[in-house]
Amino acid sequence: MLDIRTIRSDPDGVLTRLRRRDPTIDLAPLLALDEERRELLKRVEELRRRQNEGSEEVAALAREGRVAERDALLAELREVAAQRKGAEERLAQVEQKLDAELLALPNIPHDSVPTGTKEEKVILRSFGEPPAFDFPAKHHLALAEALGLLDMERAAKVAGARFPMYTGEGARLEFTLIHWMLELHAREHGYRPILPPILANRTSFLVSGQLPKFGDELYRCPEDDLYLNPTAESLLVNLHRDEILSEEDLPLRYVAYTPCFRREAGSYGEEQRGLIRVHQFNKVELFHYTTPERSYDDLDELVGHAETILKRLGLHYRVALLTAQDLAQQSAKTIDLEVWLPAQGRYYEVSSCSNCEDYQARRGNIRYRPAQGGRPRFVHTLNGSGLATSRLFAAILEQNQTADGKVTLPPVLAERLGEHTLE
Repeated sequence: MLDIRTIRSDPDGVLTRLRRRDPTIDLAPLLALDEERRELLKRVEELRRRQNEGSEEVAALAREGRVAERDALLAELREVAAQRKGAEERLAQVEQKLDAELLALPNIPHDSVPTGTKEEKVILRSFGEPPAFDFPAKHHLALAEALGLLDMERAAKVAGARFPMYTGEGARLEFTLIHWMLELHAREHGYRPILPPILANRTSFLVSGQLPKFGDELYRCPEDDLYLNPTAESLLVNLHRDEILSEEDLPLRYVAYTPCFRREAGSYGEEQRGLIRVHQFNKVELFHYTTPERSYDDLDELVGHAETILKRLGLHYRVALLTAQDLAQQSAKTIDLEVWLPAQGRYYEVSSCSNCEDYQARRGNIRYRPAQGGRPRFVHTLNGSGLATSRLFAAILEQNQTADGKVTLPPVLAERLGEHTLE
């Protein structure tokens, strides 16, 4: 959530920056509501003051026996009370509408974020080279089904289309990936492991930014008003909701494993095959609470932690800086890691690392007390996949396939699985 004081003090500047994300954004309704709210607050305060003063006058008139004047004043105060009630009711309506307008606004893009469409993202660097095969590369779904790693047909029978079912060595590989990544981030990068609930309440999703805008993309349990987790970011950002942290304890870094659930509505053609865009997938998530002064250094570090996974696996990938129009609602800056899938001849995102600055912290009232004293300040929050396993699983199969349909495992996985080849 943006600070209404910032919008009020520089509406043209804020609008210009927001329109880098969405040229249709209009702040006029919000500013009108803010102006009406401030006028109503003044009106309510004036009426309250008149009631208080009038009550004292009524008591004085009563003591002096001036009954007629007292009764006339009581009639006036009843009208004042009615006016105050009406003003307070209108104030509540205006504040509700103003909150809705604020919740609908996305974060302001950082100055380093390029202006442009999704297709105009900036490639910052790459690691390794795409594997060169002297045979036609097979799609990961064909490889997985032939090797008995996935059973999408039975998964569809159990749950419906686009829900994966890992089987045999595929299930072992998936669990190995999850455990290895979680341990690496905890032991080498210093993250505190969390195994959170996978259901969360409405407030949690308001804080994270999924609600109200993206409610249709979430799986919901209506009887309990709980939502299935689409990413552990939504859970981890609420760990310190309504808390005041100490600057000495920052940054706080958490790593969590969760299954993730997304409706993924719409048609994506080739992306519907296999593990590219599924309704359920596994993910190891990284999350930072930090100070404004160091949050962009933390973003670089977060990206590096996620890259470690791809480097250790020896996978070819590239690093992309997203444009303003491609940012998630809560993000001020996002850097994606995109892994190469040979069978499709294209890159797919396996990690989005974002600095949300104080956007989520304002929604969740998450602050810290500066070490040098002074009023509490809002923290900055950062998140990134470290990594999502579904597309990672696909990349491992496709980049390491052999001409005879086998898959040579990266050494870090081979030593944990006790075999070097899936066949």
